[in-house]
Amino acid sequence: MGIRFPQPRYMPCSECGAAVERASTEQHVCERGPLLDYQMFQLRDDVAAVESELSAYLDSPSGRFELWWAERERRRRGDE
Repeated sequence: MGIRFPQPRYMPCSECGAAVERASTEQHVCERGPLLDYQMFQLRDDVAAVESELSAYLDSPSGRFELWWAERERRRRGDE
């Protein structure tokens, strides 16, 4: 014989993460701001990986050359 747990009144929206009352899930419309925040939260590991990969690339010989070239071009155009 198992224990029955009560169902929570609110559940998170699978798209935006907002707490939505179970009775009104059909009427829920995701708001743009929270939706983007939730998507960025879900991508936090990927964003961190891009940052570390970029840092590693810029520390490589190819990356140092690219930085040197970009600085050279910026100065050549007078963007100092």
